[in-house]
Amino acid sequence: MKKVLVLGGGFAGIESAIYLRKNNYDVTVVSDRDFFYIYPTSIWIPTGESKFEDICIDLKELEAAHGFTLLVDGVTSIDAKSKRVTLQSGKVLEGFDNLVIAMGASKMKPKGVENTLSICGAPEQSLLIKKKLDALMAKGNGKIAFGFGGNPNDTSAVRGGPGFELLFNVHNLLKKKGIRENFELTFFAPMEKPGARMGPQALKMMDMIFKRTNIAKHFGKKIKSFETDGVLFEDDSKLMSDFVMFIPAGDGHDIIKNSDLPQNGAGFIEIDDFCEVKGVEGVYAVGDIAAIEGPEWRAKQGHIAEVMARNMAHNIKVEESGSGVLKGYKEHLNILCVMDSGDGAAFVYRDDKKARMIAMPIFGHWLKKGWGKYCRLSKLGRIPRIPGM
Repeated sequence: MKKVLVLGGGFAGIESAIYLRKNNYDVTVVSDRDFFYIYPTSIWIPTGESKFEDICIDLKELEAAHGFTLLVDGVTSIDAKSKRVTLQSGKVLEGFDNLVIAMGASKMKPKGVENTLSICGAPEQSLLIKKKLDALMAKGNGKIAFGFGGNPNDTSAVRGGPGFELLFNVHNLLKKKGIRENFELTFFAPMEKPGARMGPQALKMMDMIFKRTNIAKHFGKKIKSFETDGVLFEDDSKLMSDFVMFIPAGDGHDIIKNSDLPQNGAGFIEIDDFCEVKGVEGVYAVGDIAAIEGPEWRAKQGHIAEVMARNMAHNIKVEESGSGVLKGYKEHLNILCVMDSGDGAAFVYRDDKKARMIAMPIFGHWLKKGWGKYCRLSKLGRIPRIPGM
């Protein structure tokens, strides 16, 4: 039986393991944490609408459901050409027919970033954000800044959507508590038009939402540093804040940068359309760790990571059998999300032909809630998967 080693226990890694097992391969998964984290629904932990455990799936449960072998350990080095991986425990993994790298992206580290927390960072940061918000609500007033950054070496490595979602959820939480007028909420970003990759219609709708909710905007100035009392910009102007939630852009892993894997300027692994690492036979990279090629608006999202994982599993089978057609990821590139606001949501979609943002008052919030439950149950194999979801 063909043996495949998968590095990573997130959306890309677990989807890889599930579909490789469907092809009857002997699959080993290495993850540096013992749970799968449903990042898209973690936005409700800080507002108290969801508990931390609601957003986690025990990897042991996924191991039992799908039959892969789980190793909870960190990766310290990768020798791609020999498919040799060294773990933090000192254990060396080798002798696999294929290696799949799906460890996600690291984060850029702007000066003073330790003075911020991120809803897209380590899962435990969501609880720290909740603690900060609870303290400010107990105080009864304050200034809160929400923002995200970009990576000039790879424009796809931006994740701004969760920042917008958390901002709007906090706005509605404060409104429900009757203390919204006591808080100054600001959204900031170094680019002139954050969210532009969603399309012109989305930009107009977002601007309307900012005005309606009395949320201030601070766009178009590069960030110099994060201070304990706010954000300092390149012109030495300062956005004062009691708490800053900031999502740094993605960056290449030090493990990858110190490996023999081909990389782009940001340190992401270079792959072909079929997710195979360029120049290294039998090694694949899927999800945020890979350098995704395509239109300027392309973005790294969970559903793209899963498409890459499914196609990769199919392509390994095709290569083994010598028959069938390889599947590429580029034709599936799009932006797709339900952007939650706490009292509703907006459906966002973009591809090469169209860009749409459609308001979904009230029911959109519950639609995303339902997706969270669907994600959990379908990953565990308790309900059927919907094609493409």
